[in-house]
Amino acid sequence: MHPTGCPGGAFPPYGPGMNETAITVHQTARPHGFPTTEHFAFVESPLPVTPAGSALVENLYWSVDPYHRELMDDVRGGFALDAPLEGRAIGRVIASRTPRLAEGEIVFHRQGWRTHAAVTPEEVRQLPRFDGVPLTAYLSTLGGTGLTAYVALTRIARLHEGEDLFVSAAAGGVGTATGRFARLLGVGRLVGSAGSATKAAHLVRQVGYDAVFDYHDGPAADLLGHVAPGGIDVFVDNVGGEQLAAAVGALREFGRIVRVGTISQYNTPDAPLPRFNYAEIVEKSLRMEGFLVSNYRDLQEELYEFAVPHLQTGRLALDETVVDGFEGIVHAFLGMLRGENTGKTVVRDRTQTPSVD
Repeated sequence: MHPTGCPGGAFPPYGPGMNETAITVHQTARPHGFPTTEHFAFVESPLPVTPAGSALVENLYWSVDPYHRELMDDVRGGFALDAPLEGRAIGRVIASRTPRLAEGEIVFHRQGWRTHAAVTPEEVRQLPRFDGVPLTAYLSTLGGTGLTAYVALTRIARLHEGEDLFVSAAAGGVGTATGRFARLLGVGRLVGSAGSATKAAHLVRQVGYDAVFDYHDGPAADLLGHVAPGGIDVFVDNVGGEQLAAAVGALREFGRIVRVGTISQYNTPDAPLPRFNYAEIVEKSLRMEGFLVSNYRDLQEELYEFAVPHLQTGRLALDETVVDGFEGIVHAFLGMLRGENTGKTVVRDRTQTPSVD
C-alpha cells in the first residue's frame, strides 16, 4: 500500500473503471481533543488478495459511529496508526473462492472504511432481504445501532409498559431508535435531550417524543425537571456528564440507568466527572448498568422479528442521515461527532444513489 498524498479531507481519483485499485482510510495521528481531517489519509493499493476459502467484497454502504472516536485514542483494542480502519459495512461479493459465498451476494461485515475487503464466510453475515426494507436499515435500525437500543430497553432496563423514559442524545442513531422502539413497547412519557431547538422539535414532531430540551439552554437538572416534572423510571444514557447527574436526581424508586456511551467526554477526556448525590443510589434502590452490544449478537434474529413487520407497515420509520460517496466518509464521521446528523449516519457508494426520474 502507498499513501495517495491525500489527507482525510481530500480524495484520490476513483471510479468504476478503476477496478484494480482499492482505497482504504488510515488514521495517521492520535487526536488531542476533537479530531480533524488531518488525522486521516486515504491510501491506494491493489485489490486485496483472496486466498482459497475467501471472497472479495466491494463495499456499498459504510457506518460511522461514535465509538470510533474512542478507538482513535491509544487504548486497548483501539485503531492502529497507519493501518486500515475498521467498521461496519455492507458490500457485494464480486469474486469468490468459496462455495459458501456466491458472487453477487450482499453481506454485512466489519471491514469498513475501505472500498474493498477480503473476507471469509465466518467474517460476514449473509443478509436476509425483507420486502420494502432498504439495505441502509442493516446499518441503522436493524444493525448495531438498533440492536443497542433494543438491548438497552428489553434486556438492561427491562422497560415496562407505562414507564417514563429519558434518553440523552435523543437525535442520534441510538437515541432515535430508542425512542421509536420505546413507543412500540408501550412507554409512558418519553422525553429526551438534543443539541438544538431544531432537533428537539423534529424529535417531537417526527419521532414520537413527548418533550425534548436543548441541553445548551441551562443546567440539565432544571431542563429535565421542566420536561419530566413527575420524574422518570428509566434513563438511557448516551452522553454521561451533567445529564447523568440530572437523571440520578429525577429517577423514581427502583429506577434504572442504562449506560450506552459517554459522548460528552469523547473529545474532552479531562472534563470533570459528573457529581451527584450517591446516597440516592441506595435510598431510591437505583440500578446502573452498562453493556457492549457485541455481547448480544445472539439477539439479531429477535430484533428482526420485532422491527421488520413495523418497518413494512410504516409504523416504524428509519432515521438516517445518508452521505453519498466514499470520499465523504471522514467528513461524515466528523460531522456526526459535531452533531450535524439526525438519526444514524450512513455513507453510501454513489452507485447506490437512487436515480431521479
